[in-house]
Amino acid sequence: MPIEMPRGLPFSVDTWTPCSKRKRHHFLTHAHKDHAQGMAAHASYPIYSTLLTKTLILQYYPQLDGSMFVGIEVGQSLIVEDPEGDFIVTAFDANHCPGAVMFLFEGNFGNILHTGDCRLTPECLQSLPDKYIGKTGKQPTCPLDYIFLDCTFGQFPLKMPSRYMAIQQVINCIWKHPDARTVYLTCDLLGQEEILVRVAHTFGEKIFVDKANNLECFKSLKLIVPEIISEDPSSRFQLLDGFPKLYERAEAKIAEACAHFQHEPLIIRPSSQWYACDEGHFERENWRKERFDHAVRDPYGVWHICYSIHSSRDELEWALQLLAPKWVVSTTPSCRAMELDYVKKNCFNNQQAFSHSLQKLLDISAVASLGPDESEKSMSCSHVVENISISCVETQPEPVVISTRHRKRLSFSPPSKRRMITLFGRARLGFCDSTFQHEQKVELPMSSDSIERVSIETKDVSSKKEDVAELKLAQLHKTMKTTDFAETENTSEHINIENKKVDVFPPISLSNSYSGNLRRFYRSMNVPVPQRLPSLLALMDAKRSAKNRM
Repeated sequence: MPIEMPRGLPFSVDTWTPCSKRKRHHFLTHAHKDHAQGMAAHASYPIYSTLLTKTLILQYYPQLDGSMFVGIEVGQSLIVEDPEGDFIVTAFDANHCPGAVMFLFEGNFGNILHTGDCRLTPECLQSLPDKYIGKTGKQPTCPLDYIFLDCTFGQFPLKMPSRYMAIQQVINCIWKHPDARTVYLTCDLLGQEEILVRVAHTFGEKIFVDKANNLECFKSLKLIVPEIISEDPSSRFQLLDGFPKLYERAEAKIAEACAHFQHEPLIIRPSSQWYACDEGHFERENWRKERFDHAVRDPYGVWHICYSIHSSRDELEWALQLLAPKWVVSTTPSCRAMELDYVKKNCFNNQQAFSHSLQKLLDISAVASLGPDESEKSMSCSHVVENISISCVETQPEPVVISTRHRKRLSFSPPSKRRMITLFGRARLGFCDSTFQHEQKVELPMSSDSIERVSIETKDVSSKKEDVAELKLAQLHKTMKTTDFAETENTSEHINIENKKVDVFPPISLSNSYSGNLRRFYRSMNVPVPQRLPSLLALMDAKRSAKNRM
């Protein structure tokens, strides 16, 4: 299941939820259903994808409007206009399934590569701009700020064969079983079409696909490779559902052949799941899962071949060493990127890189510490990214501009006007010593005498806004003494400071949370400074003492 993109970015990738719907741009890497889940309910314009991906998605979800999609093909760059700053997006082949792409984003937020699902090979990486690719012993001239990486097999330690070698093993397995009257290929997953094409071309026969029982797969294959599809159920090569209950169907097919005194059918499963995941079947056969040079038969009669459309751990490590990104984010659950050696060495243990990347990615503002005579200053994420070198944003020749002025249907959400973010929530304007903000606000009445006295006393006070605010806060607390505290603990009073409306909130029984000036104002007006509540430790000690006396 893909992850949500952080709030500091104006786009989403492969997520379709109420949260991602608030993004202004949406990108779809490929047409696998786990990356399109929720799309029918939460899709919104614009959705960037390849034409093939769009066509497949409209087959799965015919209720979607095709005009919501914006086309982008492999090698194409688009300039996307955005209220918070235009950015460039380029599509690259992901080596995963038909129509699958990786997206490279370049803008004020940095340089980000989102791989979607991918199998990283030298051919994939060589298609990226040279400035992002390092050489032996040398870092890239402009390293990626972030890479959102497919870490599906990030925990798998063994080296997987290439897709070409795996397909050749399928061909060899069929040659070794000439007596098999029927050959069942469990290749109903989008991304396994190349196996069917090679088998059909090698043996000169088409492959039967049961339209009635596997309509989606039939439509996809008719769209992608219609020349190899047969609707004749007597064909030697047939497509078999690989999931679920594959082993039950395999046993049934073998038993049916034996009942008719026929040779056992050949059932081939080209997949990496049997090798990379412990399915709980036949523990005595686990040692055979490490054999990748030929097909392996399990006790149920299924021949397994390691065919992967995801990168192995070795391939991920190799790609990261070549790209040398500043930060790596796993697009698969369980944060598997943190287990990669590159991440442990270059990202996870680098506290400075972690702090900078976290603030930038999550749109967190780093607030400078204030001295007694300093004014409040802050440094937001938008200021940080302005320092990125312009040379690191390299455009492709004549990129296409997606304009917002000529699309009447286009409805972008406005740029964010968020207040500063801290690790504990959103910050608010107020006093350095003010207490927590309560959502419920009840206007507290003040007598005319109290208001007049406040206005007279403020004439003798410094003109600083903080002193005026502290004085009025003290007067407000004095007024609250005549009111039941249980009814006013969530109240606030509005005061005007230089024609600006400021919320003043009652204190919460912590004497050391006030400045020295404020405590002096309490005492000068004969108002006791609120005392801190007893600590939990003190209460527990008191309870123990009471029990001991009993």
